[in-house]
Amino acid sequence: MLPKLSIITIVYNNVKDIERTMLSILNQTYPNIEYIVIDGASNDGTLEVIKKYEDSIATLISEKDKGIYDAMNKGLAIATGDYVLFMNSGDEIYEPETVEKIFASAPNADIYYGETEMYDENWNSLGRRRHQAPEHFTWESFKYGMSISHQAIYIKRSLTEPYNLQYKYSADIDWIIKIAKKASSIVNTHLYVAKYLVGGMSKKKHRESLKERFHIFSHYYGFFSNLINHIVIAFNLVFYFLKHRRTND
Repeated sequence: MLPKLSIITIVYNNVKDIERTMLSILNQTYPNIEYIVIDGASNDGTLEVIKKYEDSIATLISEKDKGIYDAMNKGLAIATGDYVLFMNSGDEIYEPETVEKIFASAPNADIYYGETEMYDENWNSLGRRRHQAPEHFTWESFKYGMSISHQAIYIKRSLTEPYNLQYKYSADIDWIIKIAKKASSIVNTHLYVAKYLVGGMSKKKHRESLKERFHIFSHYYGFFSNLINHIVIAFNLVFYFLKHRRTND
């Protein structure tokens, strides 16, 4: 029997992008999907767009929340699938056959993951993320940055727990590391699995987001190791921009 996948979309006042995200999910060829939409009481027309597809949504909740991770916890609490995926408003599953290909790549993994393509606000491709997905992913793989995007990781629901609301911008990193520590079977699908709209909350609150990430990485990897790792991250970042500036000149 095909595993059931719960896909959860979080949205608030994003009438521009919500339909594109929803259609990338509703047009999947994989037949066993439970689609959950958590709307933060949008008032810009978003809810009207969502309701056009209400017959294809397993659960729709529209109410005020305490932020994105509170909304994500609501979705997790009602999900009934064997696996969960968060595909928030603005992002897309890569192609209609993606979910089908992921579950065909290996049986019964704890985590499946893949690569992400980045897009700007006008939905022009910016290419692959700067952090390439690691060949072999473990809970230690985030030492030098978040190498797998949240939209590109399919997780067995039995391993999940609520997001830690102590974090406002980077709770997804804490959540994935926690789960990866428990996972015994992690599969690299070697596929592009998600399209990511650049410029989310962690970009808008960049300084606060970086502070949270440093705290999370210190908790899991140790303060001094994390400090050294961040020097490596800074060096890699400078090298990346210098290399691409030369390429573009």
